[in-house]
Amino acid sequence: MSLVLDAAAQDLLFREARTANTFTDEPVTEEQIQAIYDLVKYGPTAFNQTPLRVVLVRSAEARERLVPLMAEGNRPKTAAAPLVAILAADNEFHEELPTLLPHFPQAKDMFFAERPAREQAAGLNAALQAAYFIVGVRAAGLAAGPMTGFDFAGVQKEFLDDDHTPLMIVNIGKPGSDAWFPRGPRLAYEDVITSV
Repeated sequence: MSLVLDAAAQDLLFREARTANTFTDEPVTEEQIQAIYDLVKYGPTAFNQTPLRVVLVRSAEARERLVPLMAEGNRPKTAAAPLVAILAADNEFHEELPTLLPHFPQAKDMFFAERPAREQAAGLNAALQAAYFIVGVRAAGLAAGPMTGFDFAGVQKEFLDDDHTPLMIVNIGKPGSDAWFPRGPRLAYEDVITSV
């Protein structure tokens, strides 16, 4: 059975998409990031909590603070990427629930009054949104280089606060020369999908 999405779009978003390791110096514009957000903001999250928060590292000063916090192998590509995004989970997302979930405003206190419950929900749902964000970057014709090789505590201290937990850092831009490592293997359908 074929998908409704045409083959070129399937390739752009999934089959040909890879984690980029080099980028051109072409800037990523505010308009591109706005378009990405306007697309991916509709992805589902539990209770419509939308806990993902994004810090765009644009200035040279901010980049100088971030690069030393990256794992050694990630430093050169983060230093050279046109744009870097810090993706984080907002552990105080529940404060927005009366606006985001107007038909059930009591969810804020009923399910998320305790910090451990919020942290668990925020981590899971922000990670889901981070995946949408990566697909949105690809839909904009850009390449994404998501990484978890960094000093999480250092990034939180330097760029966030105690209410935000860093999840990943994503380099964004047009792919440069030798941007791709060879495609890694994937599990077969029958190794992943089970019918009961």
